[in-house]
Amino acid sequence: MKKIEHLGIAVKNLDASNDLFEKLLGVAPYKEEEVASEGVKTSFFMNGPNKIELLESTKEDGPIAKFLEKKGEGIHHVAFEVDDILVEIARLKNEGFIVLNEEPKKGADNKLVAFVHPKTSNGVLVELCQEAPPQPSPKERE
Repeated sequence: MKKIEHLGIAVKNLDASNDLFEKLLGVAPYKEEEVASEGVKTSFFMNGPNKIELLESTKEDGPIAKFLEKKGEGIHHVAFEVDDILVEIARLKNEGFIVLNEEPKKGADNKLVAFVHPKTSNGVLVELCQEAPPQPSPKERE
């Protein structure tokens, strides 16, 4: 693992939290997007070399909604940047961690992601992030 890629914070209301974090950090979010497959809307802030991701659930039964119901707003996960997510998934499984994704999936901010179950990492949900390969343009696909 190369470095902490970002901290993920579960929030009830993304717009209100964007305002709060903009005041706190002195910068506006650089990106907002929805990840329908995960049932979340996200926004990202830069703070020096560090990133913070705010996550609001778009589904009543989604993972962020369940987290908020159980624990309330707060840190949801720590994401680490990796060079090769497939190698890292295999390495962690070999080390005895429960990896929740056999294959990486598309995440926010142009990343491939996989998660490590918190019961095998001292209660912390760990996200592995690798920059997604560039997608060919429609012209290049012809």
